[in-house]
Amino acid sequence: MARDNVDDLLAFLAVARERSFTRAAAKMGVSQSALSHRIRQLEARLGVRLLTRTTRAVSPTTAGERLLEGVGPHFDEIEAQVDALSELRDKPAGTIKITASDFAISNVLWPKLKCFMPKYPDIKVEVLMENGLTDIITERYDAGVRMGELVAKDMISARIGPDIRFAVVGAKSYFAKNPEPTKPQDLMRHMCINYRFTTSGGLYVWEFEKDGREIKIRVDGQLVFNNIHHVLDAALAGLGLAYVPEEIALPHIAKGRLVQVLEGWCPYWDGFYLYYPSRRQSSPAFSALVAALRHRE
Repeated sequence: MARDNVDDLLAFLAVARERSFTRAAAKMGVSQSALSHRIRQLEARLGVRLLTRTTRAVSPTTAGERLLEGVGPHFDEIEAQVDALSELRDKPAGTIKITASDFAISNVLWPKLKCFMPKYPDIKVEVLMENGLTDIITERYDAGVRMGELVAKDMISARIGPDIRFAVVGAKSYFAKNPEPTKPQDLMRHMCINYRFTTSGGLYVWEFEKDGREIKIRVDGQLVFNNIHHVLDAALAGLGLAYVPEEIALPHIAKGRLVQVLEGWCPYWDGFYLYYPSRRQSSPAFSALVAALRHRE
């Protein structure tokens, strides 16, 4: 296959997967005009329209979807085989792309990554924050981070954090004007700060458990964030109750900035896991990262 044909196909795959000329151009390190030229060149050679362009989005046509599904996996396999050659190097090397939530990045990944990276100068780690249930295969991540109960059964997983508990907290200024809830149902009468998932767009339903009884509460309030640290900041400002990982609330509770309520209704949940498809096991760089991230009691 001629080199131009390969370049044109790579350009098409980048745009079709990113659904954006801007993001695809940035990813490939080329200008948008050069990328657009490549696509037009490929469409002219094939005699079919591959992409539908609007002012807001780019999406594959029927022909484009067929090309994406038919050619994409082959290029992915080539990329995987090239990455596997890093086994022949003296030191693990390669790029690893991970998706995780804001809390998991700050409190689970980063404390270990900052020790791991200096030991492996030939390994690059790209960590992207996505608060939701991302499909790591479709989005071409090497791995993702989720709480144990949310990891798909067909994935390999490694525990990277301890059990986690959420806490309902509010500022003293909030409780000066509102009574403390004594059971989860009382939250329906309180101003609460909601958390929205970026992938599904849905609001997180507050989950509680006591004596084997599970309760889910859909709370309401003036504020909604898709970053858990912003939710905590709003609670600190006295703007409502927040349901956040206890770990980030404890320093503020200890200093009297926040009051914790409903403790008896907040159980410990299975902690965070790194999960990934089986094909990633062959990479020395990935194996080194998993070993470094693995949780040890």
